[in-house]
Amino acid sequence: MKKRVILTFPRRTVQMPVTYRLAKDFNIAANIIRAQVAPNQVGKLVLELLGDIDVIEAALEWMRAQEIGVSLASREIVIDENRCVDCGLCTGVCPTQALTLDSQTFRLTFKRSRCVVCEQCLPACPVQAISINF
Repeated sequence: MKKRVILTFPRRTVQMPVTYRLAKDFNIAANIIRAQVAPNQVGKLVLELLGDIDVIEAALEWMRAQEIGVSLASREIVIDENRCVDCGLCTGVCPTQALTLDSQTFRLTFKRSRCVVCEQCLPACPVQAISINF
């Protein structure tokens, strides 16, 4: 099972090796989608967790016990097809190739299953056709 979570680290726990503990103690694969972590500051980490659902829930409880804020990432990218001009600028910044231009029609194609909601496409769109749905 895959689950996307947003972790918020208080200053005192920002040095904790969370992804290592997830792998070692819980046998969970943690794919880091986005990270904003610096010493002595509040840190944020977006992870995609892969493992058994019961083990993932136990790992989330362990993180909460460590005073790490845990919230489910239930956001998704939405493309307004009426505004989109199929310029392709967003395809250049998409790290997972969820956004591509069809080589025959030159129309934008969005593969939602590949999207990791990194939000890099939002500022790349010159006509603001891309938004986030919560």
